[in-house]
Amino acid sequence: MLYCDHYHVPQTLDEAFDLIQINHDRHKVLAGATDLLPWAREGRAGDVNFEAVIDITKIADLSKWELHGSRVSLGANVTMSQLLNNPFLRKHIPIMAKSAIWFADDQIREQATLAGNLINASPAADSTPPMLAMNAEIILDRKLNGKFMQRKMSLDEFVTGPGKTKLEEGELLTRVICDSMPEYGSAFEKVGHRRSLVISTVCLAALIRLTEDGTKFKDVRLALGGTGPVPVRLHESEACLINQTVETELINKSANLAIKHVNSRTRQDYRREVVFNFVKRGIMEAIKDFNKACTEIKNDIQPGIDHG
Repeated sequence: MLYCDHYHVPQTLDEAFDLIQINHDRHKVLAGATDLLPWAREGRAGDVNFEAVIDITKIADLSKWELHGSRVSLGANVTMSQLLNNPFLRKHIPIMAKSAIWFADDQIREQATLAGNLINASPAADSTPPMLAMNAEIILDRKLNGKFMQRKMSLDEFVTGPGKTKLEEGELLTRVICDSMPEYGSAFEKVGHRRSLVISTVCLAALIRLTEDGTKFKDVRLALGGTGPVPVRLHESEACLINQTVETELINKSANLAIKHVNSRTRQDYRREVVFNFVKRGIMEAIKDFNKACTEIKNDIQPGIDHG
């Protein structure tokens, strides 16, 4: 069970950082708490007590999303449910909706945040591979001697191992910034030990953009989770396809190049087979999704018929 002596709900970042400084080393920051609460139970951490819990869910600035040029800025409190259901987010980062549908259940998606999933740094996290494929950057803020300070780093730099990140004492992850990708086809593949509320054994994010005539790969983004200590971009598999003709033999080669990234301690043969099939299927499904999106765009811009 989770216990605390004082429960704070700051309304601004300034107030949150003041509370962090006042309760230095005696506090816990939470948003959705969908990882924290299951951890604080019998069989895991047991009873857990903090002098102060700082709940940042009411900080309005952390619940916003914006488009800046070709990049989408997501506040730390953006939830899995919003990634799944919000029209703006579904348009600009559609692969996150495909990832979010696999994330736990409806109730948990309403509470769980993107930032929390990234900070948890599970090798099997659903959000990390899609965000890696979209060149995500992490914004970290802190308040020192009355002044705000900020750091920015790539997501692959931020996550350093299972449950480990470069988040420092007194910092908050305030925003996640990633590419806007409405003109890409996407796919998300996942397998686990059970069908519902599934924790990934392997998961894959695929983003594909073809040339205008649909015969060649213009851009390819692939990222893999659940096969090693951290999720990874499959750069070799991507490079194998970019500027090449779309053909089955080349897709198989790309999938085969991904197998080397299976570094888990258990079930390696099984994971290698899954990785090969996921990469192959993910590429093909993303191609289908790209072609479908192109057809819809063409239909949308067809001249209207005058019935007057």
